[in-house]
Amino acid sequence: MMYFSNQRLAIIFILVAVVGLSLFLLLAIPPTTVVSADGWGRQNYPSEDAWLIGVWGSSSSDVFVVGYDAWGQGKGSTILHYDGSSWIPMNIVRPSIELGRVWGSSPSDVFAVGSVVGEREGTILHYNGSIWSYMGGDTSNLLSDVWGSSSSDVFAVGGLTSIDSSGSHSSSVILHYDGNTWSPMSSGTSKQLSGVWGSSSSDVFAVGYNPLFWGSIILHYDGSTWGNMSCDTSAWLNDVWGSSSSDVFAVGSNGTILHYDGNTWGPMSSGTSNVLHCIWGSSPSDVFAVGGNGTILHYDGSTWGNMSSGTSNALHCVWGSSSSDIFAVGDGCTILHYDGNWAPLAITNEKTDIWVIIGPIIAVIVMGLLVYWFWRRRKPLVPPTLTTGPK
Repeated sequence: MMYFSNQRLAIIFILVAVVGLSLFLLLAIPPTTVVSADGWGRQNYPSEDAWLIGVWGSSSSDVFVVGYDAWGQGKGSTILHYDGSSWIPMNIVRPSIELGRVWGSSPSDVFAVGSVVGEREGTILHYNGSIWSYMGGDTSNLLSDVWGSSSSDVFAVGGLTSIDSSGSHSSSVILHYDGNTWSPMSSGTSKQLSGVWGSSSSDVFAVGYNPLFWGSIILHYDGSTWGNMSCDTSAWLNDVWGSSSSDVFAVGSNGTILHYDGNTWGPMSSGTSNVLHCIWGSSPSDVFAVGGNGTILHYDGSTWGNMSSGTSNALHCVWGSSSSDIFAVGDGCTILHYDGNWAPLAITNEKTDIWVIIGPIIAVIVMGLLVYWFWRRRKPLVPPTLTTGPK
């Protein structure tokens, strides 16, 4: 048996400690956050496969982000929750769906809409503050957006465009939730709807387009019926938001921005040709629009200006709890945050779990003690006593 000296024991113990410390440094210390000159800081989430499509929250410490696996590897939907310090994935009842948008009336009444992977079927999920559950959907149309004026007055919109041997087909869907059941509403159009917003239960706007041909649609709901509104544009319209019934914005392809003053829709100069996917604001003079190639535009009440996002990934949605707490999400699991200070801001991507800190330390101690105990049980070889024989 080999003699195991104290020096060798010390060397093994040191090697184990180095490995444990390396694991600690790798797992416990978050990566450096990339911050743009405009104060937008990227919050990285471990998976880079997800496309994040929707964001909504009830406060700065209760934010939901939804999306799906970008590469169709069967991972399906993604739902993340932000508690003010870290992003945590949430479990859902139907993982094989692609979620598009999210909206809620409170932290315990949140709706997410999307479609079933590989199927022409829309789906609706609901969060009650504890778990997500499946509410149903539409069997022939995809769902693109959701908004409501209260927990018993929620609208979901969508549609489907397809081409087969008989030609091209386009359809739209509007569903309404009264607090108990979802019911279809007559839209009066066959164009696919992509965005919905309202100032009240009797003042709701929906926008959309026909993906096969250039052409947009703007609908208005007065509390009883949906009607078509005149808009002089051939662009695809993706989203709609307003601060009041006479201050409404719609955004779409080729940097299109339309504004409604309570009487007519008119074009606005955006200064970009990138597609705009989403629009949100905290007031009439503080409005944000996001889109392709990391585009972020800001409206100060008179003109639109470009902001540096620090990313070239497409941004699909923007929402904030205030003018100084705004989130934008997009491709590559991109989550951007803006604090309103227009200065570089260091943002950690997730809080450090206590077991990430103490786990490697415990492993070092346990492995060291095991090594020490193992070799203490083995008696070192005692060199035989040399004799010279009888004298």
